[in-house]
Amino acid sequence: MPELSRRRRLLVLAICCMSLLMVSLDNTVLNVALPSMQRELHTTVSGLQWTIDAYTLVLASLLMLSGSTADRIGRRRTFQVGLAIFTTASLLCSLAPSLVWLVGFRTLQAIGGSMLNPVAMSIITNVFTDPKERARAIGVWGGVVGISMSAGPVIGGLLVETTGWRAIFWINVPVGLAALLLTKLFVPESRAPKSRRVDAVGQVLMIALLASVTYAIIESPSRGLSSPLIVTCIVIAVLSLAGLLAYEPRCKEPLLDLRFFRSAPFSGATVIAICGFAALGGFLFLNTLYLQDVRHLDALHAGLFMLPMAAMSLFFAPLSGRIVASRGPRLPLLLAGTAMCLSGLGLALRFSPTTPLTVITGGYVLFGIGFGLVNAPITNTAVSGMPRTQAGVAAAVASTSRQVGASLGVAVIGSVMAAGATGGFGAGFTDAGRTAWWIIAGCGAAVLVVGSITSGRWARATANRTAERLQTDEIKMPVNA
Repeated sequence: MPELSRRRRLLVLAICCMSLLMVSLDNTVLNVALPSMQRELHTTVSGLQWTIDAYTLVLASLLMLSGSTADRIGRRRTFQVGLAIFTTASLLCSLAPSLVWLVGFRTLQAIGGSMLNPVAMSIITNVFTDPKERARAIGVWGGVVGISMSAGPVIGGLLVETTGWRAIFWINVPVGLAALLLTKLFVPESRAPKSRRVDAVGQVLMIALLASVTYAIIESPSRGLSSPLIVTCIVIAVLSLAGLLAYEPRCKEPLLDLRFFRSAPFSGATVIAICGFAALGGFLFLNTLYLQDVRHLDALHAGLFMLPMAAMSLFFAPLSGRIVASRGPRLPLLLAGTAMCLSGLGLALRFSPTTPLTVITGGYVLFGIGFGLVNAPITNTAVSGMPRTQAGVAAAVASTSRQVGASLGVAVIGSVMAAGATGGFGAGFTDAGRTAWWIIAGCGAAVLVVGSITSGRWARATANRTAERLQTDEIKMPVNA
């Protein structure tokens, strides 16, 4: 690929950031609209869970497949297909006549979304070849997530109050069409020198594992753990996990290279990503219902009330990146875990329909600080010590772990809230809310403990040994082939 001018590179970055902003806004805006959707579509709390988890589950399942497909057939081409699918599915979501149709169209959205963010990151990496310039570009890319978290609840609240929840999907259509046209005009095509094969067996097993676990968590409060359907889901999950553990080590180019987990920093990053984003997914779901259905705020004021959390996340995310660059990931991880744990503990002890707003705001601020600090070290820790040829795959696993965590957070905390809301938004809901905050505190404690264990001298030694083994295997592979 020929070297592009600086102006062209910045334009490519802007186009890629458009896709990230569209996808990120879609998620944060949707949370504010949940109570309005529940009333119009006459659905339950578990139904609301599926509008979120149908998207994150499919997205998590297809991220690595979409990345390898883009490497094979072309990144721009895959990116364009993703934009077209996501934009079309957004329009269909706005027209959905029932919850079943909405969940189906959200699934279609996720198929398109899986071709956007990871592929856009590959495009940025290939366009910005200078390491310092690439680091700045990735910094801009990461800042877009903070912007979406800050603006999403306010934009969502404004749209819901003035137009209705369907408008949150309309805004994706003009942005998606503009990004599609600009991609065709300005984004260069690129492919990987050596693309990975599709691990069809691993892909099917991964989808079966994630789908069965999430379905069992969401539906068990209403069906019961002894329900034949729930028991079947648990059996499918166990068999899928066993299949992955047995098959992936024997696959030449596996979907999930289990050798990575010999590196303590990589394993730690995976656990931290799941716990951190489970806390975020649960936090957004819980507080959307609490602010609108318990405190009786309208969608706009509920969105404004979430601004302190988003603002802290926006401020501390780039600060965390600078700390990681200068001092390593240990300090941000310890601070992140502490802040998230204190947020959960404080609100678990004080949560009620009449909790002072200053206490609620303080908990939101602490959570925003913790989440802002935790995101930057995840990718850095995941790729720590990995050979350059494996860094992209390691980062993809970290991205998938984030989506898995978000799905599980909504599933677990949503199920807790669904059980508490069976009699309306009274004492049962309050007790369930306290339990949910204890879960969030537990996620923060896990980030603190795992971050402490997997960022020290012993952990770095395991990363170095893993990298040496991977490099040795890469050298041997052509000879054995």
